[in-house]
Amino acid sequence: MSEPAAVTSLKALRQAEAACTRCPLYRNATQAVPGEGRAHAPLMLVGEQPGDQEDKAGHPFVGPAGRMLDRAIADAGIDRKAAFVTNAVKHFKFAPRGKRRLHKRPNAHEIDRCRFWLEAELRLVKPKVVVALGASAARSIAQRPMTIARTRGKLMTLPDHRAVRWLVTIHPSWLLRIRDAGDRKAQYRAFVADLRRAKAAIAG
Repeated sequence: MSEPAAVTSLKALRQAEAACTRCPLYRNATQAVPGEGRAHAPLMLVGEQPGDQEDKAGHPFVGPAGRMLDRAIADAGIDRKAAFVTNAVKHFKFAPRGKRRLHKRPNAHEIDRCRFWLEAELRLVKPKVVVALGASAARSIAQRPMTIARTRGKLMTLPDHRAVRWLVTIHPSWLLRIRDAGDRKAQYRAFVADLRRAKAAIAG
């Protein structure tokens, strides 16, 4: 398997990720789901892992959480083409329930093993700002556990990439689980505000 420094293009990175066996998740997933977007995109959005629909399609954020993210990106005034979208873990982790595959959160070992690929994406894309969508993404980026409540919305310097700033926010799937309409609306506005903060940091 190629080391990150040996991969010199996003196309080559996708091919290398497709052959990944760095953790056991590859055994049951349909395929690796690489990040998508153009090289040198100023904004990188990092989620947790592919979901059921992403695993089948081979593209990140194409399910309900992806549609929520697309809406929030638009409301934040961000050009979707200016963002590189990826996940901390590239294979879908799930528990079978009959014909359904229920999402399971990746553990620390799986996140840490897949950090190899996120590092390659950071090196190739060279974003100005990175947004961690949820705790798993934040752990991958910071290389240690992070608490969303304590760090949300705060611009920080990315470890090992001193020219890159990053912030933590919620994962859009969390919004889908909020039952109260008023609370969901308020949390959505806060999510958009975090994305606007990231956009402002790019310009600044």
